[in-house]
Parts: sequence; structure tokens; C-alpha cells
Amino acid sequence: MNTELTQVAVVTGASRGVGKGIALALGAAGMTVFVSGRAPEQAGSRLHGQALTGSLEETAEAITRAGGRGIAVICDHADDAQVRALFERVERECGRLDLLVNNAAFLHENLIDPGPFWEKPLELVRILEVGLRSAYVASYHAAPLLVRGGHGLIAFTSSFGAGCYMHGPAYGAQKAGCDKLAADMAVDFEGTGVAALSLWLGPQLTERTRIAGENHGEQYEAFLAQAETPQFNGQVIHALLNDPELLSLSGQTLVTAEIAPRYGISEAEGRQPPSYREMLGAPRLQHPARVV
Repeated sequence: MNTELTQVAVVTGASRGVGKGIALALGAAGMTVFVSGRAPEQAGSRLHGQALTGSLEETAEAITRAGGRGIAVICDHADDAQVRALFERVERECGRLDLLVNNAAFLHENLIDPGPFWEKPLELVRILEVGLRSAYVASYHAAPLLVRGGHGLIAFTSSFGAGCYMHGPAYGAQKAGCDKLAADMAVDFEGTGVAALSLWLGPQLTERTRIAGENHGEQYEAFLAQAETPQFNGQVIHALLNDPELLSLSGQTLVTAEIAPRYGISEAEGRQPPSYREMLGAPRLQHPARVV
């Protein structure tokens, strides 16, 4: 494959779930996609006692079958040296980068349990390390490659939890932090051709939400009936990357369900996922003041 003509992406946290679905959509669009995640012996995620299936190798193989080129890279995003090595490999093997999707996050199995934060495990706070800090570190190493190419996008997977109470303060702070990272990185990227966006995804159809639905049926039933597939969001990200007007959007927090019709993107059989703006709130507008 001629990587000089093929767009190159890095999707972090892509062993399963949202990251995997986004990576598959990018692969179906013909991209070379580096997918990162922890080593198999470290990645034993569980929810309500059930092990979550999936692996980086399976994701990479599925990307290739979809028409792209999938490359699995073992990377613990809590380890800055491993993150640096990931982007050094991208530069060494492809010489370019067009897209970084910051999706890796530590999701504790007690995240959606009822109760105040002080009655849940303190370990939930790790989402601020792997989820917020790790996104900054990945962006730091991706930025020189993106700027060198003169065009590109850093996308953060966020949610309505950035603006309303959702799953407790650690989760909300991580999502709000991603929105702020995108807004401020966009300022630094001005004049480079690179954009930064935070994307509010709606409820996702993943193995994790299926298990959650089984344990919180009434609470999740209505949401899951109209939920989005991660592939839907991957299609939106690909469309944004290739939008001639991308730079006019840089720094914003966008609701993927709202931006999808702009690109003619829908779920199977034309189903259009709803936006939860009126129910859960709107993205916060950044003040135009700049203190340097």
C-alpha cells in the first residue's frame, strides 16, 4: 500500500467498544489505522463480573478486512514512554499522520453504580490519568506529525456528561476536560492547517452498554433503543477530517448526531440517532478572551 497517498490515523483505546467501531469505520474508508491498547494480560476489563471480549489484534484484522490497513500497537496510555514510542512508530513506518482519535480511558466497573463518589472505589479517579492526561500526552506527540503534513485533525471522544451530572464527578471532569483541551489546542494550531474538536457521542451500542442495560434495564432501555453504533461516529470523524471547511469548526464541541446529516450519514436503514441537547444540555461556548 502506498502510504504517501493513504490517510493515516491513530485510534487510542481500540481493543473493543467505541474505539474499535471508530477504527473499523476509518478502515472501511481505506485508511491506515494504528490501534492502541494495553497488552492482553493487562487488558482484562470487566463489568458486573462479566469479562469484556475483544483484542487489538482482532480489531486490526477487522480493519484490514474492511478495506483499510490495521496495525495493532500494544501501548499502556498511563506510560508516557510507550505513548511516545507509538508515535515514533507511526512516523517511522508511514512518515505522516492525518488523524488522532483520543478515545483511551480508564472505565472502572463501578462507574455507573448508584451512590455518591465517596462510597465508590477511589480508583475511579484514574479516568483523569488515562482519559484526560493521556489524551494530552498523545496529542503532544501527534502534533508535530500533523503540523508537518499541513492538514489534520485531533478528535476527542466526549459526551453530554461534560455538561450535566453523569456517572459522577470524575467522569464529568474527564469529559469536560477533553472539551477544554480541544478548544485550547485549536488556538495553538491556528495557521497550521490542523484542527482540534471534541465530539459529544450519544449512548453507544457496545458490549459494555449491553451489559449495563441488563443490570439497569429501566434506566437504559429507552436510550439504547435509539443508541448510536461506534461505526456511525467513525464515519462522522472521517467526514470531518475531509471537510474543506474543517478549520472553521476547530475548537468547537460538536454533537455527532447533529453534525451527521451535514454529511448524509445515518445508521442502518436511514435511522438518524437523536441529539440529547434539550434533555442533557448544550456544549459550553468558550470565551474569546486569550491570556498569553
